[in-house]
Amino acid sequence: MGDFSGPDLISDLPQSIIETILIQLPIRDAVRTSILSRKWRYKWSTITQLVFDEKCYPNCHDREAVQKSVVEFITRLLFLHQGPIHKFQIVNTSLQNCSAINQWILFLSRNDIKDLDLELAEGGEFFRMPSCFFGCEKLTRLELSRCELDPPASFKGFSCLKSLNLHQVLISPEAIESLISSCPLLESLSLSYFDCLALTVCAPNLKYLCLEGEFKEICLVDTPLLVELSVAMYMTDDVAEHMEQSSTCNFVKFLGGVPNLERLVGLIDFTKYLSIGNDLGRLSIMYNNLETIEMYQVSFEDMKEILVVLRLITSSPNLKELHISGSSNISAATYAAGFEFWEKECPTDSILSQLKVVKLTEMSGVPHEIEFIKFLLGCSPALETMSIIPSMYDLECQLKMLVELMKFRRASTKAEIYFIRGD
Repeated sequence: MGDFSGPDLISDLPQSIIETILIQLPIRDAVRTSILSRKWRYKWSTITQLVFDEKCYPNCHDREAVQKSVVEFITRLLFLHQGPIHKFQIVNTSLQNCSAINQWILFLSRNDIKDLDLELAEGGEFFRMPSCFFGCEKLTRLELSRCELDPPASFKGFSCLKSLNLHQVLISPEAIESLISSCPLLESLSLSYFDCLALTVCAPNLKYLCLEGEFKEICLVDTPLLVELSVAMYMTDDVAEHMEQSSTCNFVKFLGGVPNLERLVGLIDFTKYLSIGNDLGRLSIMYNNLETIEMYQVSFEDMKEILVVLRLITSSPNLKELHISGSSNISAATYAAGFEFWEKECPTDSILSQLKVVKLTEMSGVPHEIEFIKFLLGCSPALETMSIIPSMYDLECQLKMLVELMKFRRASTKAEIYFIRGD
């Protein structure tokens, strides 16, 4: 047997280093270090980051028993904890709404909480955040799921908050807009699973924005620093009909004030949303920093949606990557009107001088898709690769589409076309 009576080098490390070690452990294991020695008995009790995930829950199929065990563990841990708590996170749990959470939030509000992540399990009522939550003045990051927010009239915002992520959160339109505008340092905002929300975003320091839900209307006001934007609209027929009656142009209202955009991802119904409103003329804005555009479910049977895509890419002189996903009906491939559109909207001097990578998916071979590909090949002198993935599985239709593509002039001598046919 070796001699283990040497000096205890780990226990004599500075507390900051010991804390760094402890926060890498699952929280239950960090607490268990109290049995190592008298020196370690209370080492865990001063760590500033508390993360409760699946690793710290008992392996049991009885959901009520698991919840009871979790609640008792967290409550006891907070009771024994000493000093500030900068990060408190509950994720991927079977924990549902319960009265104990109110006490936890009250404790955190008095202990300098900076990073709060509360993700409750599906089922049951949403947890209503207590009034003491709005007194967490040092919050820099907030992520809530399946919660209800009702800020009191005295609430003046979170002056230090930089990141806000709300998923399935119940909050009035007025309250969410007020919350966003009253966080002057906000840089990252994510809102998902919101229903029928007309939203105006006013955030002068915002850099990253992700929106997902059934939005009636979205307006970006005073967001000049925005560099990344991802949007999924889920437009219902009623919402679309309401928007069609609008006298303003959604494209200008949404993207007209974001000159520093670097990456744009338009998911479900986004091009449809941007195409609604007055006719989209030449844009007064240039997206000089925009390098990546991804637009999904673009209907090449709708000339207004095509125009949205063309306006975006021709107003982005430094565009390097383009991903377009189609949603056209192959039955319309036999006939299409309006080919003069391409001569009018795509002048021969159009040049996408920096475009290197193009990926086109769900292409059904409708005529306006073919014209769009022709346009890209003819005005992209730096193009390196174009990948085309058809949506139709009929070999004859695929070959017909491929023959058409081979006829087109390429502005780039090194452009390689990958036609990835389906099985």
